[in-house]
Amino acid sequence: MKGLFKSKPKTPAELVRLSRDLLIVFDQDSIRESKRDEKMAELSKVVRELKCILYGNSEAEPVAEACMQLTQEFFKENTFRLVVICLPKLNLEARKDATQIVANLQRQQVNSRLIASDYLERNTDLIDILMTGYENADMALHYGSMLRECIRHQVVAKYVLESEHLKKFFDFIQLPNFDIAADAAATFKELMTRHKSTVAEFLSNNYDWFFEDYNSKLLESSNYITRRQAVKLLGDMLLDRSNSATMTKYVSSRENLRILMNLLRESSKTIQIEAFHVFKLFVANQNKPADIAIILDANKDKLLRLLGDLKTDKEDEQFDSDKAQVMQEIASLEPKELP
Repeated sequence: MKGLFKSKPKTPAELVRLSRDLLIVFDQDSIRESKRDEKMAELSKVVRELKCILYGNSEAEPVAEACMQLTQEFFKENTFRLVVICLPKLNLEARKDATQIVANLQRQQVNSRLIASDYLERNTDLIDILMTGYENADMALHYGSMLRECIRHQVVAKYVLESEHLKKFFDFIQLPNFDIAADAAATFKELMTRHKSTVAEFLSNNYDWFFEDYNSKLLESSNYITRRQAVKLLGDMLLDRSNSATMTKYVSSRENLRILMNLLRESSKTIQIEAFHVFKLFVANQNKPADIAIILDANKDKLLRLLGDLKTDKEDEQFDSDKAQVMQEIASLEPKELP
């Protein structure tokens, strides 16, 4: 007879509400120790069901209407906030599932709007929590993954760029834990490349302190991986048309030229190649300041020998063409004197 009275499957909205009730219990620590494991198992099951609605499973694709209902309910009563705040209290599997849910919700539209963007604009303190997550080894990869997805929203990227947290990236990228440092570097790259106009405005307004820290802490880091990632990202930023004003300013500095010439002399071919893509901008600048032209001319023979030996592992016609042009430009430099 029991089979005749099976409970009806919960709707997406009901599952979200159930997860919220359980999260509140853990947030307020209003649970007896003897019941904790039971409640955590229940919460983990609900979180797994929510993830299946958003991502589908081996038997079914996600249903748009169900995803929309889930998304609306998630942001209606601060379930999103509870997930972020309570994440350290969840078991590992629930943390992983919750991280994937948060990531997916950033892309879900309701009535053609990304309501996650509107929510985060009103709740920027949650971004602060995600940022400081890099300081907690157990939470760094979960919060870092969430933060990267939230940066898809321009309002979030702008908030992080303008916050005091940004300076912490220069330290997070060099943390001794390789996985956390790599995650922080991936987030930093996303932040500095995704939203072109926001990044261009930021670099224009914060040029001096940003590149002083970028040069000293990243490009001149004692860590090989940090230097390699930093010079690659520098090329990505300076070669982006949106950042043309910043690029012109950067390649007019003799201190920047000194750093790039040192990177060109690295034993690592990967760093040399990435450094070349930035160095060529100094050489190609048709309005070189006199001190830049003098340094290039004074080091002409060394640079030509170094560039002559610089080759990519695979055939690269664009690289070979760029290198030939740079070498021709350096070879044709005339000795100059400072005015």
